[in-house]
Amino acid sequence: MGALALGASLLIASSYLTLIREMDEVFEDNLKQVALAVANHHGTYGMTRVPRIADQLPKVYEEYGRFEFVTAAWTRNGTLLHSSAPVIPLPFRSRSGLSLVKIGTEQWHLYTIVLEDGIVQAAQRDSERQALARATSSKLILPAVLMLMVLAALLTLALRRGLAPLALAAGEITGRSARALHPIALTAHPPELHLLIGSINDLMARLGAALTLQRHFLADAAHELRTPVTALRLQLQLLERADDETQRTAAMAALRAGIDRAQHLIEQLLQLSRLAPETPALHREPVDLAGLARSSVSRFSARADAKNIDLGAVAEGMPAVAADVQQLTILLDNLVDNALRHTPVGGRVDVGASLENGLSCLSVTDTGPGIAASERTWVFDRFYRGQNSQDADKADNTTPHGSGLGLAIVQAVAERHGAAIQLEDGPGGIGLRVTVRFPAP
Repeated sequence: MGALALGASLLIASSYLTLIREMDEVFEDNLKQVALAVANHHGTYGMTRVPRIADQLPKVYEEYGRFEFVTAAWTRNGTLLHSSAPVIPLPFRSRSGLSLVKIGTEQWHLYTIVLEDGIVQAAQRDSERQALARATSSKLILPAVLMLMVLAALLTLALRRGLAPLALAAGEITGRSARALHPIALTAHPPELHLLIGSINDLMARLGAALTLQRHFLADAAHELRTPVTALRLQLQLLERADDETQRTAAMAALRAGIDRAQHLIEQLLQLSRLAPETPALHREPVDLAGLARSSVSRFSARADAKNIDLGAVAEGMPAVAADVQQLTILLDNLVDNALRHTPVGGRVDVGASLENGLSCLSVTDTGPGIAASERTWVFDRFYRGQNSQDADKADNTTPHGSGLGLAIVQAVAERHGAAIQLEDGPGGIGLRVTVRFPAP
């Protein structure tokens, strides 16, 4: 409506300017005609009959009176012979043609005709032309206002009808909840909204998947936390009932191990929650994978020494990636933690960083029981613990038991970096080798 109002105003203004130009042409022609009429009378009656010309001038100008035409007749030497309005002194001009003169405070259009025996002039006020142009242009205002009112009504009706499907779709979306994220039917809406509704359906599908994953995660976490908390309560009761120092020491060790297991589980749950799809984007920076491998070995060296495991780092070339160094540290620490947990006393764990076919790789190789080929598609699921993992927990009471989250965390970090994970048997078919290959830069 603002644009239409501006357009109507411009139309009226342009009409006014056009009318001014057109009226100038018409009125200049009228001035010529009036001057020629006076000149014809002057030429017919001669200089000696000029007073009779004055008697007839009112009849000549009667139809132009509302435009206030003024005429005057002069001798060649500038003597005024006659003026139709003596109170308006037209200036003497000795050359034929149109001119714009100022008489008093008003502008006048003056046309002069020079004859052999005299000079004839006809003049008209400029304000009269302006007033007529304004009066004519003002007649356009009412139609313009009526046009705007009609268009406003039509636009309101059209917009309400046109936006009704959008309001209907908005109502459907508003009525949804976290438990009702099924897609909106496209058939109930016009084709113009299909792209928008399709995007909303896709968003609701992803939101539904995230909520489902969150519900499962919370349910699994609650289930997994129940076990260590129950164990802690039992171990505390054993400590309270211990009769001698030996029983008290054993109960304290079991309680400490239970606390360590609960702490390990909580830390892994926090790590996994920070790797959810809705978490902020990665903070990428150049990461030296060989240096990352050596740092991880340094952090786990004391634990490896306690189990008499040969833990070392192997670097080939200068592998580097643009990645989030904190998340890669979490990925590698979980792999090393799993390897140490499943490798028997006197075994070996190698943490490698290398270049393979131009791709940067991280790998962890151990001499433990490995993972059966039938289980390798399941070990990345949250809280999944294979038979070998459970056996390793029973055989090793010096470290916190596994929670089944380590490889799930590794996979989440790898997916965020676009990396691929490969599980295969270790050298000679002994143990397990986990390789993480990062995409080319």
